[in-house]
Amino acid sequence: MQSRGSSNKLSSMIARTRISSLLLSMFATFASIYVAGRLWQDAQTRVRLIKELDRITGYGKSAISVDDTLKIIACREQRKKLLELEMQLAAAGQEGFKSKGSTDTDDKDPKKRPLVVIGILTRFGRKNNRDAIRKAWMGTGAALKKRENEKGIITRFVIGRSANRGDSLDQDIDSENKQTNDFFILDHHMEAPKEFPNKAKLFFAYAVDKWDAEYYAKVNDDVYVNIDSLGATLATHLDKPRVYIGCMKSGDVFSEPGHKWYEPDWWKFGDKKLYFRHASGEMYVISRALAKFISINRSILRTYAHDDVSAGSWFLGLDVKYLNEGKFCCSSWSSGLSSLSLSFTHTHTCIKWSTCSQASKYSC
Repeated sequence: MQSRGSSNKLSSMIARTRISSLLLSMFATFASIYVAGRLWQDAQTRVRLIKELDRITGYGKSAISVDDTLKIIACREQRKKLLELEMQLAAAGQEGFKSKGSTDTDDKDPKKRPLVVIGILTRFGRKNNRDAIRKAWMGTGAALKKRENEKGIITRFVIGRSANRGDSLDQDIDSENKQTNDFFILDHHMEAPKEFPNKAKLFFAYAVDKWDAEYYAKVNDDVYVNIDSLGATLATHLDKPRVYIGCMKSGDVFSEPGHKWYEPDWWKFGDKKLYFRHASGEMYVISRALAKFISINRSILRTYAHDDVSAGSWFLGLDVKYLNEGKFCCSSWSSGLSSLSLSFTHTHTCIKWSTCSQASKYSC
């Protein structure tokens, strides 16, 4: 009996062991199937993702060979050089260098740069001076336009606006300009005696933005100019890119407040109180490069009490060619028109407009 009971227990244990092994085997099989399925699913997902990426990037059709890679690099280098050349061409265009074959699409003849833009700085209440200049040497209407087209000499009266914007002073200028069309109005400049140097600066800055000329000249509204001789004189200096032309001087700096030429900043000019070299204010001419320099730096270029000194200060330290042109000096003239190249009538150093009789006023 004891032996039979033991045998039954042993058989029962073996049966349970076989069942456990079978269950374990089944669990292992199912686990293997599950893991394999997940791996297969992940692999399929990766394949789909790779194909989709290839489709989006455009590299799925074929691999890029070494030759193709070199060609792409060469194309990129050529494109880079082309962009650099385009930038250089744009910069050259800004500096005024153009191809000899370039033409104006509206004209049959090649586009020519004006020789000079003359700004006659005038003020309110000076219409008689302006009329005298129009009659004497500037011209009006068709004559003015003809000289611009044929000789490349642009002449404009330069004036700002009244402190009381839109008052009778502004209205008179606007009315005069409608009749003559020969003003260059500085809308953002207020006319005032102390603002004259700043007015000269703004003329050069705005004129070079409006007209791409070889030269820019500042002239007072009581000065006579021989246009043809001025053009001939300037044409001889076209080979000088940074030129400053005028009657050069470096006179005393007056520190007495009551003096007509008083300089509030006299202490900045050294113990000897002498101005640096600069052109006399009746008339002076600068080249395009210097006018662009003024335009770019207009906000930081300081002014002194007088426009001629201010202009001279702007070019200190620059590589500028100073030309002391005696023909620009009013003191070189006797009464009447001279046979020399340029003639002036200036209030202080040359013949006054008022000294001419009414009959000969415009030939004085």
